[in-house]
This record gives sequence, structure tokens and C-alpha cells, in this order.
Amino acid sequence: MSPRAFLALAVALVGLAACGGILPKPPPPPELYRVTPLASAAPAQPTLSLQLVVAVPGAPSGLDTERIALSRTPTSLDYFADAAWADRVPLMLQAVLVESLEASGQFRVVARQSPDLRADVVLAIDLRHFEATYRGAGPPEVRVEFDCRLVHMPDRNAVAVKSFAGTVRASANETDAIVAGFDEAFHAAMRELVPWVAASLANVR
Repeated sequence: MSPRAFLALAVALVGLAACGGILPKPPPPPELYRVTPLASAAPAQPTLSLQLVVAVPGAPSGLDTERIALSRTPTSLDYFADAAWADRVPLMLQAVLVESLEASGQFRVVARQSPDLRADVVLAIDLRHFEATYRGAGPPEVRVEFDCRLVHMPDRNAVAVKSFAGTVRASANETDAIVAGFDEAFHAAMRELVPWVAASLANVR
């Protein structure tokens, strides 16, 4: 290599190194969160000899994501920048719904819906709200709302239909406090849903 070519290569390498120093660093990964199952309680009635399966909840595209949703106006939906759910919201809720219903001790089998599992009853859910809502100053209000249908199998007749909701004001405008608000709002809805499922299926065979 000629001295002139060597010098040109050296200058180019120095330039690349300098450019590398000013390139923006990738942002840190978001903190991951999840909601928790409802704590177990003594069964209000004998265990039902049914196989109850929980379908993946349906959700609008804005909520079918790992991102934690927030709303600043009635017509807008945004997301927290540095935090995310540990899974897509419908899959996360399916898992904690199964755990909560199973922990109640009121059903012989509770499981996620699967082609390999014969279901006596399917719990089908449509998610309506799962976001933190800002209206004015102060911490947001967390809103959780879903519509539920108990579907008898294999005839697919609806046994019962009902909506459940939980609303909690976060204790602070901080991610940990807002996620705790999601957890409380979800538990508020679950405290009504679990006994409703058991009562609705008490006479189902």
C-alpha cells in the first residue's frame, strides 16, 4: 500500500471512530410489570365438578399490546415510555384469571383454553378498558372493565352474561403507584367475577 493510500485509510478510520462516539445510545429496556391473581379464599360452596377453561380475552388493538396504556383525553390513547407489561395484556389477564379462579377452590379444573382440553364451560371475555386516565392535575384514575360470557359446551349456549369493572385512583403519579392501581382495580373486578361464575354454574351439568 502506498503511503498516500495508507494515510487516507487512517484518516477514514479516525473519522469512523469519531462518528461512533456521537451516535445515540439505544434506550434502556423498559421496566416490566404484571398484575397479580386474587388471593385465595375459602370456597362459598362445594367444588363444582366442571372443567372451566378461560379463553384469551378479546381486546381492541390499542390494548392488545405489552405497553401500559394511558389516556389524556376521551378520544386519545398513549403509552408510558419506560414501563411495559410482562406479556400482551390479553395473555397476562388470561393467566391471572386462571390463577384467581383456581385459587378460589370452587372448580374441579380451571385452565387456559386449549385444543387438547375438553371444556364443560368456557369463560369468554371482551376487554373494554385497561388504562390509566388523566383528567386535570394529580395522579391518574385506573380503569379496568370487561364483559364476560359463560358458554356451555359443546352446544355453545350462553349460561350467563355480565360486565365487571374496577376503578382506582393511583396514590401517586409514579409508575409503581400506577401499576399498583391497575392491580387494585383488577382485584375489585375479580372479587365480583369469581362468585358470579360459581353461582352461575351451580346448576350446570
